[in-house]
Amino acid sequence: MAADEADAKLQSFLQWLQANGADLRGCTIRGCVDKVYGVFSTAVEPGSTDGVVMVVPLDLAITPMRVLQDPLVGPRLRALFEEGAVDGRLLVMLFLMAERLRPGSLWKPYLDMLPSTFGNSLWFTDEELAELEGTTLYRATVMQRKSLQTVFKDKVKGLVEELLHVDESGRPVLIFCFNISIEVLFEDFLWANSIFWTRALNIPCPRSYMFLGSSDDQLTRADGDHCSSSLPASAHQETDITAKSSSVEENSELSNHESIWVEGLVPGIDFCNHSKCSDSILGLFKELLYLYGFVLDNNPDDYLMVHYPVEALRQVQSSDIKMKLLEIQKGELRCLLPRSLLDNGFFGVRSGEENDNKKKTSPSSFSWSSQRKVPSYLNKIVFPQEFLSILRTIAMQEHELEQVGCSEDRETSDLEVQNAIWEVCGDHGSLGLLVDLLRVKSDENKNKSKVNYRSCIVYRRGQKQLARLFLREAEHLLELSANE
Repeated sequence: MAADEADAKLQSFLQWLQANGADLRGCTIRGCVDKVYGVFSTAVEPGSTDGVVMVVPLDLAITPMRVLQDPLVGPRLRALFEEGAVDGRLLVMLFLMAERLRPGSLWKPYLDMLPSTFGNSLWFTDEELAELEGTTLYRATVMQRKSLQTVFKDKVKGLVEELLHVDESGRPVLIFCFNISIEVLFEDFLWANSIFWTRALNIPCPRSYMFLGSSDDQLTRADGDHCSSSLPASAHQETDITAKSSSVEENSELSNHESIWVEGLVPGIDFCNHSKCSDSILGLFKELLYLYGFVLDNNPDDYLMVHYPVEALRQVQSSDIKMKLLEIQKGELRCLLPRSLLDNGFFGVRSGEENDNKKKTSPSSFSWSSQRKVPSYLNKIVFPQEFLSILRTIAMQEHELEQVGCSEDRETSDLEVQNAIWEVCGDHGSLGLLVDLLRVKSDENKNKSKVNYRSCIVYRRGQKQLARLFLREAEHLLELSANE
């Protein structure tokens, strides 16, 4: 985007905000890196704005109720909403699509400011996506794209085309642009879906504001023209963001009214990062970030996920008995292996002193009956014992299953079952199965494309390296187990 064009869009948007009642009291919106826009503080002194740096009327919030009250798309969507054919989130997406494609939309100054594309894998070309083939990110992307394409084909495409061909009176019209009719594409739906999930906020709205009848308030252009809207001037409430919490708040005049929280977009405020994530929130996101495409060269916190397919478990011998044993152990068929585990392995970087200290803390007897010796490699196992116990259970032979029984007189604990299975089976079978899983994981991550897409390459390279390193540890353990 040329600098002049970007500046023209920004000025048009700022004029549009002002014309529709927004007030940038202690901030401004400016362009920043990567052709995006952000909110910047302009307050001379802390507290000079009484904690309110931006005020945006609720009239400008794109919420499900705002969509249902729109004179153009509201009547048709209200009927579908009452039938349960669409939900609130889809209402907002449909509105975004229709206004983006509609010639002369009064929302154009705002829509022009929004990103037109995104960097996540849903937006990858087929060639770029092929570079990820075999990874968890690839499978998740394919499933999500298929789901979105089904919704678009079955519901969205025809409905948006219908919404584009009505005028303010509700009569159907033909819309042409340069003698070419407007075509609704899947990319339009993907854009609206991405905009909603990256920018939607929880907005507190007064109950009286949410259940209004239709009226004739006006949405204002930056140049002073008007468009019919269903939001009355008397309900011209405001949504604020404060310097302390940087979040959407009710106007003080409505503090005594009951509020309803709704999802929607608030032009202006959605260019602001509202607050830093807490440690607990980051902890919840961490696994998703690592497993679904978090890209960092030589990432010290990278994870590898190894899992045994449920479908394969159902096909093994004595699957019913083994599934019962797994249930008692409360075991999961997947395991997250952080890179840091490798530091304690055979090929790790821990010092001899640290390993000696670890040996001193090891249990004196690994066998509950003392009939199976403590493995010499016990302190070098980098794989969680819980997951190894799951693999031992799956790898058990018929004669081994007969030796593992549960008491009918009392409830058997998960630890007792794990100890009994290890006593009978040892490590050889589970380590052999683990090696097979890691080899499959390593083979999955082989490059199948030469597309020079950095994110794909870095993500795959990290996964390939981790799979190779954990495979080396498992193969060495398997060799030692066989010798013992």
